[in-house]
Amino acid sequence: MNLHTINTGFFKLDGGAMFGVVPKSIWQKSNPADANNMCTWAMRCLLIEDGDRLILIDNGIGDKQDEKFLGYYYLHGDDTLDKSLAAKGFSRDDITDVFLTHLHFDHCGGSIIRQGDGRLRPAFKNAFYWSNAKHWAWAVNPNEREKASFLKENILPMQDSGQLRFIEDKDGIAFHEGINIRFAYGHTDAMMLPQIQYKQKTIVYMADLLPSVGHIPLPYVMAYDMFPLKTLNEKKAFLQEAMDKQYILYLEHDPVNECCTLQQTERGIRLDQTFDLASI
Repeated sequence: MNLHTINTGFFKLDGGAMFGVVPKSIWQKSNPADANNMCTWAMRCLLIEDGDRLILIDNGIGDKQDEKFLGYYYLHGDDTLDKSLAAKGFSRDDITDVFLTHLHFDHCGGSIIRQGDGRLRPAFKNAFYWSNAKHWAWAVNPNEREKASFLKENILPMQDSGQLRFIEDKDGIAFHEGINIRFAYGHTDAMMLPQIQYKQKTIVYMADLLPSVGHIPLPYVMAYDMFPLKTLNEKKAFLQEAMDKQYILYLEHDPVNECCTLQQTERGIRLDQTFDLASI
């Protein structure tokens, strides 16, 4: 098995929304905001190469939305999905599986492309798209608070194409040899976190349970989370397990750090080391 970092560029989100009840005077030390209170975040995906399978975990925001929509999020940086795949010697047509941690636009927008005639089609024509029935139902019938994150043009064409598949909503279920799935329910219903055995280490793709190293302290929970107290409890249990078992955390949204480990301090569980995936 080989793992490859796939960067798809940066975007911006409101700093207050990203840190919830934590005051700006505190969170801006780790994630400085611009004049509009916006902080920069990565859209860092992961490519798993194993035998005849090429599994892409999440795929960024994509480029099919109109200029007005994209203008809200200040997309920037030189990286794109296609450039990052090409740098590893692959193209979209090589992907066999697109694993979607959840269906918010910044995680699944690259799943679907808009053709010149305006029609929508899967960006990965040879791949199955993996979600789970519980989260799919949540996404296609969204609540008023979360509906702006679930865009039908990102989601429904997966099903229309016949390429959609569901993973059983069962914590610890195997997706592929060496890859088990953890479920989390605080950020959105039935978000999936791949847990990967790699070079005798355990790597967990954190998605939005832990967006960045700046979110490690327990109260640092996003205002975007649907059930923040549930996130708090999930995060508390996971961080203890991750520290005790020396997991490596792969960070999807941290603008600087790809991976980190944890340590116990007088203030609780905190950051230990940061490093790139390639150094493992």
